[in-house]
Amino acid sequence: MTETAHALGASRTLWELVVRRAALTPDRPVLLQEDRVLTFGELRERAERCAAGLYGKGVRPGSVVAWQLPTRIETAVLSFALARLGAVQSPVIPFYRDKEVGFALRASGAEFFAVPGVWRGFDHTEMARRLGARGVFEAYESLPDGDPAVLPPPPSPSSGTDVRWIYWTSGTTSDPKGVLHTDRSLIAGGSCLAHALHLSESDVGSMAFPYAHIAGPDYTVMLLLYGFPAVMFEQFALPDALEEYRKHGVTVAGGSTAFYSMFLAEQRKQPGEPIIPTLRLLAGGGAPKPPEVYHAVVRELGCQLTHGYGMTEVPMITMGDPGDTAENLATTEGRPPAGMEIRIAEGGEVRLRGEAVCRGYLDPAQTAAAFDEDGFLITGDVGHLTPGGHLVLTGRLKDVIIRKGENISAKEIEDLLHEHPGVGDAAVIGLPDAERGERVCAVIEQPAGAAPLTLEELTAFLRTAGLSVFKLPEQLEVVDTLPRNETLRKVLKYKLRERYA
Repeated sequence: MTETAHALGASRTLWELVVRRAALTPDRPVLLQEDRVLTFGELRERAERCAAGLYGKGVRPGSVVAWQLPTRIETAVLSFALARLGAVQSPVIPFYRDKEVGFALRASGAEFFAVPGVWRGFDHTEMARRLGARGVFEAYESLPDGDPAVLPPPPSPSSGTDVRWIYWTSGTTSDPKGVLHTDRSLIAGGSCLAHALHLSESDVGSMAFPYAHIAGPDYTVMLLLYGFPAVMFEQFALPDALEEYRKHGVTVAGGSTAFYSMFLAEQRKQPGEPIIPTLRLLAGGGAPKPPEVYHAVVRELGCQLTHGYGMTEVPMITMGDPGDTAENLATTEGRPPAGMEIRIAEGGEVRLRGEAVCRGYLDPAQTAAAFDEDGFLITGDVGHLTPGGHLVLTGRLKDVIIRKGENISAKEIEDLLHEHPGVGDAAVIGLPDAERGERVCAVIEQPAGAAPLTLEELTAFLRTAGLSVFKLPEQLEVVDTLPRNETLRKVLKYKLRERYA
């Protein structure tokens, strides 16, 4: 990390970080979207004017403001305006509907709710009214505006450890959890990412994920620390987005494993001709990365791939280093930065402690259950540390399939399946079985034009790859598309279990 970035990383609040970066490089761009450019200086100025407009609406330090907005320059400005006021923000993913949004509004006690109006054919304003939301206002093309002279003083440095953010975990069979973060925990997470990737002012990043995801501030903190811009995509789809990547000369792209696969699919349409000539690094996290995907990216896209480990509760835990060995980059999640403690508990469960870890949950009972007696967050992930300090994840506790008393790692099988040319993507699940306890089921997507796969062919391939016989799938399901969430496109295994159980 550069001296400047290191000094900025010591900022106690997000607003302090914005002010310090704006003073250093006011005319450098920070956000790019289509033909629009926002500089660091303009980010500060527009956020202050928006903060004054919000103050005129009654938003005060400590007010709870929910917002459900797409990835736009205006969304970032609004978020930093709320940071300037010292409000408590509750970002809500734009694809959530009545059930999840209603729960988030009620549980957070939101006093105000910013929505995009009609977006992608859905009327968010009408939904907000239907849910009885308070203080509803639209913040898509225009934002509240006012004279910054009316504003109270900015948040004090000591408030950087106050809870200022409520993020929402994806609900599966139950309501989502409200995850409590501070400005300092978000700055720490962004600093981890920035430190690992070795970026510079000459880089151009990209945000192809919802800004309301925990990755939004994570990434923006990195921009503020290093002083380089990122392209924002309100709606991300390939090949349509490639023009924006090329126009702005993006050097760093990514999101998660699904994004890597999407870039690979486009590259395979024109082998030998880079789809993004300026691209030098793919980086992301949020879902397992099979080693074969790493090797395919380096081989076919001609760029480096670094993958990391994070979650809503801890936005950045480990990250691959672009200068690391191919073996480590392909098979591990990278190393933790200074200040992130990783403990491997009994059974291989990963536990975490550090400044980037959340303060807990809105529900005190959930908080009590989430931390051990030493203050480590219990993740539910399983893995181990290598002698060099790299983290290897082998799955989730709930992804350990117990067949006839033997533990089977779903991830081990998935990594091997990705090496088969007839497999585009794969998810391995355990299904209830009266005789075995659980049986192993492989659910796969096939690339376009691939010959249909049979269970016999697949198990023969896995045997040849060295998989133990007791781990071989006993059921194969081929689907057009694996079910994914709308943020980082992680496969939703619970839906597969429900479907095939």
